[in-house]
Amino acid sequence: MAVNRQKLKLLYLMRMLEEETDAEQGLTMSQILERLEAQGITAERKGIYRDIEALREFGLDVRTYQRAPVEYALERRDFAFHELLLLVDAVQSSRFLTQRKSDALVEAVKRLASARQRALLDKRLHVEGRIKMQNESVFHSVDRIQEAIAQKRQISFVYFKYDAAKEKVLQHGGERYVETPVQLVYAEGYYYLVVFNEKHDDFATYRVDRMDRIKITDAPAVKNGRIATFDAQELEGRAFGMYSGEPVAATLLVSGEAMGAIIDRFGKDVESLPAGEGWARVYATVMKSPVLFGWLAQFGDRVRIEKPASLAAEYRDYLAGIVASYGE
Repeated sequence: MAVNRQKLKLLYLMRMLEEETDAEQGLTMSQILERLEAQGITAERKGIYRDIEALREFGLDVRTYQRAPVEYALERRDFAFHELLLLVDAVQSSRFLTQRKSDALVEAVKRLASARQRALLDKRLHVEGRIKMQNESVFHSVDRIQEAIAQKRQISFVYFKYDAAKEKVLQHGGERYVETPVQLVYAEGYYYLVVFNEKHDDFATYRVDRMDRIKITDAPAVKNGRIATFDAQELEGRAFGMYSGEPVAATLLVSGEAMGAIIDRFGKDVESLPAGEGWARVYATVMKSPVLFGWLAQFGDRVRIEKPASLAAEYRDYLAGIVASYGE
């Protein structure tokens, strides 16, 4: 049965304001009437005034701008334009998303903007040097893991790494890992799964995009006080690349040139004290790992491990091994 298009007038007006107007650019009464007429809807100015008041009563922030001529526009939206810019930039720069998924999400974000704003967002879509994930299986893995956590069940999976030929090599002899999933963590462009391994009575971390053939088992998840009080933020603050290792309370000598990177890594509240002109002592708990040493190496002599001496010695051996690999 055909719908009387006059009854759709208010809906067309609302969509018109949502898609074509914002705080910078509105529609005149003449433009509104012309657009409605193009949809086969006849209207008068007095009727449109009443419709605009109805939309305002409904909760839409429709403003009247005293311009020449007067314009009507939807000013306040769920997201301000600068927030949409942040969302687009975050989506486009994420290595976790495939190109297809990234493009789809950007299109969804653009639908939250006016036509004028969408044109501006289009100019933000190119991110140079972006490395994207090659497949979307990780999304299904995340769903399966979330389901296991909700059901309080253990999961099983195989885990792989890449060899020099860029071929997948199954770890653990290809046998399935059976773990209690604790929490998913998104860090440095990747999803990681923190699990509790009952055999080793400790936590371990796996990159989700390197987990394969994930299954939810019938075995109930392990329960204990350590799992109940697990703090993902504390783990992220200590770990580098979510690489598990032994936590070490370290004292770092940091030059002023490197302090910005230290704050980026540990936060502005990291404990520090002056240590001579242009230097500071920074006190932080870190996870001892090759990733930590690699992170330190980028600063050269601008960041040095002062304590503990054992950690400094291991770092020195790490650097010596790199130098030795190049020969004389």
